Amino acid sequence: MQDMKNSAILIFIIALLGSSNIYGQEILGTWKAIDDVDGKATSHILISNRDGKLYGAITNLLEYGNDSLCQLCKGDKKDQPIVGMEIIWDMKQDGKSWSGGRILDPESGKDYKCNIKLVDGVLEVRGYIGIPALGRTQKWYRVE
Repeated sequence: MQDMKNSAILIFIIALLGSSNIYGQEILGTWKAIDDVDGKATSHILISNRDGKLYGAITNLLEYGNDSLCQLCKGDKKDQPIVGMEIIWDMKQDGKSWSGGRILDPESGKDYKCNIKLVDGVLEVRGYIGIPALGRTQKWYRVE
């Protein structure tokens, strides 16, 4: 009887770990960012997983030329090409969402704290200062 109970617990733990991995897998891939102010598609971002954390890099600019530089960025990103630039880094999974990392707005050169969650197939990406209530959310759609 004890072996059966231990087996049931082991199966539950494996299922739980597997489901959290599924949430992470669903986020991976290329997404089209939609500006939350004017509703226009701005770029494609490739979301990848490195060492259990999410990272995102711009693969295509839809409004500006793909040769645009991040003129307002600071540090090693200043005057670097926006296409190929990592704009999301160090996101850690927190249940069904990802948080704890940062997101860069190449247009302003500023970076923000970030929360990402997948809701009904749409990626909700929130950048904020201080607390999540002081921020903006963009909806990103999967690029097929």
